[in-house]
Amino acid sequence: MGTADVEAVWRVESARIVAALTRFTGDVGLAEDAAQEAVAEALVSWPRASPANPAGWLMATARRRAIDTIRRRTALRERYALLAVDAATGEDLDEAVDPDRIDDDILALMFVSCHPVLSPEARVALTLRVVGGLSSEEIARAFLVPVPTVQARITRAKKTIAAAGVPFELPPAGERRARLDGVLHVLYLIFTEGSTATSGDRLLRPDVAYEAIRLTRTLATLQPDEPEVHGLLALCELTAARFPARTDPDGTPVLLDEQDRRRWDASAIRRGLTALARASSGGLGRYGLQAAIAAAHASAPSVEATDWDSIVALYDALGRVAPSPVVDLNRAVAVAMASGPARALAIVDELVAAGRLPGSQLVPTVRGELLARLGRRTEARAEWEAAARLCANQRERSVLLHKAAGLS
Repeated sequence: MGTADVEAVWRVESARIVAALTRFTGDVGLAEDAAQEAVAEALVSWPRASPANPAGWLMATARRRAIDTIRRRTALRERYALLAVDAATGEDLDEAVDPDRIDDDILALMFVSCHPVLSPEARVALTLRVVGGLSSEEIARAFLVPVPTVQARITRAKKTIAAAGVPFELPPAGERRARLDGVLHVLYLIFTEGSTATSGDRLLRPDVAYEAIRLTRTLATLQPDEPEVHGLLALCELTAARFPARTDPDGTPVLLDEQDRRRWDASAIRRGLTALARASSGGLGRYGLQAAIAAAHASAPSVEATDWDSIVALYDALGRVAPSPVVDLNRAVAVAMASGPARALAIVDELVAAGRLPGSQLVPTVRGELLARLGRRTEARAEWEAAARLCANQRERSVLLHKAAGLS
């Protein structure tokens, strides 16, 4: 087995291994470090002799590394004794890493890595590292930040969790519901970055988006009775279904009205609609409502045939459940399609007057579109040029400048 084989096993089994080690040691930092040491040893030993059970080998090796580390920490000898006794009981390692078993260890790991004591940036980095199994280099590449920055965030997150005495356990049912929104928000942030990169030379980062979908799908398996988990999964699947048509082969963005809908992923749409149906059983929340909007787009044969009135109504509901200037701006886009650009421009101008979304390219982007539709070409060009100056994504910036140039 080569490097690619080790990486493949690690990507599939990492969350289960780190979760089990965290339960044994009570220390997520130690667990993740021990698991990484096991992977490093696998890279050396597996090419010479492939193990019959790669996941079990990683678990056994990581566990030994964790015990060795605790043994070296004289202040933790009592904990080592407990672990040594636990190891001596002959626990079936195959059972501990049964690939067909998804237990609450992974769910507990999600709640730990998304704990409220951490900053949003730290939650995202730690979740991708210990639950997603991504390396610091992969996380840095996904979010276009230096590797040392990612490493520092992860290190600080581990120290913060340890200092706060965060236990490795599922929160009580009542508290879990309250903290679930934080977990969902982290997964939403990860997916959003993958579906439209905030900066860099690519519009999409599919590997990041699909990792968020994988983690959300795992969460839905572990929390099958939580409608908003299925709502987020539906939103991710329905949004990702459009990925094949959102860019040309050279990476140039393709706007919604120009996309070849035959290239949309029909399987992802079916999965998204199934998840949305499960979310609807408990009443739609912020993610379920966004998924319903995505479903309205997915079911329409064209932009013109889209049920824009229904989308406006869904944005009205979303504005009541989760009010934000971004929701208002998106609602304005839908209003423009349903009732014309003049009404939509009034909504956007209210956002500008109230000073909402300052410094974002979103407002001048939408305002430019509305002004162009109203025939106010000079103003529209100025808005798109302003949006381009604010846009950190090179692909989006090029589209804005191209549109502005077309009005010269």
